[in-house]
This record gives sequence, structure tokens and C-alpha cells, in this order.
Amino acid sequence: MRLNKKIVLITTICAGMVVGQSFAQRHDDDDDKPKNLKVLPKNISGRELHNIMKGYCFSLGVKCNFCHVAEKIEGQEKPKFDFASDNKPEKNITRDMMRMTAAINENYLGKIIGGDHTIEKIACVTCHMGRQTPINSLDSLKRQANTPH
Repeated sequence: MRLNKKIVLITTICAGMVVGQSFAQRHDDDDDKPKNLKVLPKNISGRELHNIMKGYCFSLGVKCNFCHVAEKIEGQEKPKFDFASDNKPEKNITRDMMRMTAAINENYLGKIIGGDHTIEKIACVTCHMGRQTPINSLDSLKRQANTPH
């Protein structure tokens, strides 16, 4: 009988911890929802947003702090990011570029019909090719070809 009471007590404590953790986790998830989205959909999932941001990093050869405010915290290896802040001009430039590529894809490339070729949508990498500044002339393409990666 005593063993059964201990099992019930331990099970109740464990269940309480699991329930408590799930409520705590839901609260944290609310804090982690993206804020200040002006071009991307407000209901975007965290995974989708992360994948898009990773694509920008690769396309421009940058890290998160290129567009987002990062505060170095003493004793911590990684900085604390304020992803909602608009204090870096690069973030608004990125928004403008997102609108531009969407317009080109929708209004121009999306209207090209015919032929046996497939028109691919443009993206950041189309012009940036892993560089912060877009390659927009033959001279810049030559410089990029001669620059070690």
C-alpha cells in the first residue's frame, strides 16, 4: 500500500512539472513571435522567417547584425538582438529591395508567356551574388571575379 502512495505522489509531481513546463513554454512562444513585420506576412511561422533570413545572409554574405541591432553582452558569446528595431538603415533598404523583387517577379517576369524556357523568379542572390553591394555592371562583375572569396 505504501509503495502505491509513493508511485501516485511521484506521478502527480511529474505530471505537475510537465503541465507547468507546457504553460511556461507557451508564454515564451508568445514573446518569440515576430514583431514589426512590414513586408513579410504577419502570420509567418518562425521556421519560415528563419529560412528567409538565412537566405538573405547567404545571398549578401552577411550575418544577422548587418540589418538587425545587436548588443554585445559581457560574458556572453552571442549578442542580444533587437529584431523589431528599425534603427539600422540596412533593414529598411532590405524591405525596399523585397518590394522591388516582388514587383519584378509579379509585374514583369510573371507576365512573360511563351517559348520553351522557364522564367525563374529573381531573388537577392540574383544581383548580390554573396556580396553586400549588388553587382550591377560589367565592371563590378569583373571586380567580383578578381576578388578572393
